[in-house]
Amino acid sequence: MVRGVLLDFYGTVVEDDDEVMTAIAARVAAGATRPVTPEAVLHAWSRAYQAAADRVPFRPLRDCARDGLAAAMAEAGCTGDPAQLCAPQFAYWRTAPLRPGAREFLATLGVPVCLVSDADRSDLDAAIRLHGLEVAAVVCSEETGAYKPDPAMFAAGLAALGLTATEVVHVGDSLAADVAGAAAAGIPVAWINRHGRPAPPGVPLLAEVTGLAGLIGHPAFRLRS
Repeated sequence: MVRGVLLDFYGTVVEDDDEVMTAIAARVAAGATRPVTPEAVLHAWSRAYQAAADRVPFRPLRDCARDGLAAAMAEAGCTGDPAQLCAPQFAYWRTAPLRPGAREFLATLGVPVCLVSDADRSDLDAAIRLHGLEVAAVVCSEETGAYKPDPAMFAAGLAALGLTATEVVHVGDSLAADVAGAAAAGIPVAWINRHGRPAPPGVPLLAEVTGLAGLIGHPAFRLRS
């Protein structure tokens, strides 16, 4: 029986920052002293960003984004202040718009929800307040000291709801962080496949939809506590 839901936030409940990152990468490419495309800058930034998040000891997401961009700027020969260039991204994390169906999905669930997000707490709280969202619990990477797919994030979500892995469903959009992470923790997964990518082999999906609206009335979410 599904008695609770673990729910990713960015890219699932609210829109992800893809367009903001693309715009920042274009600014870096325009100021580069070496021939480089915005796509190459974005790739270098994403790679360095992820490497910073994987590094020990744990670092807040803003630091990972800023230092990842600094590495990409160095590759491109672009001068400037990476923190200043990241400012639109940081602002976006606090003001990201709701994805279609998100509010309706939360209203129809009838079981407790714990947001499980790779985010800094102040940014996540600001976005939750902006949209007036009410959930039972919030778990963020800054407080857990880990990023998904680290099992600590999922364990914290389960502990916050007082439930076991077989009593919840995790809903998220990232194949690596959400789908693989939850599956490794023994938690059934509903995948928000925003980009129409092929489903990963060997990972049993409870559901695959393009957004939360597709989960309203889904059999996996009809059970109540």
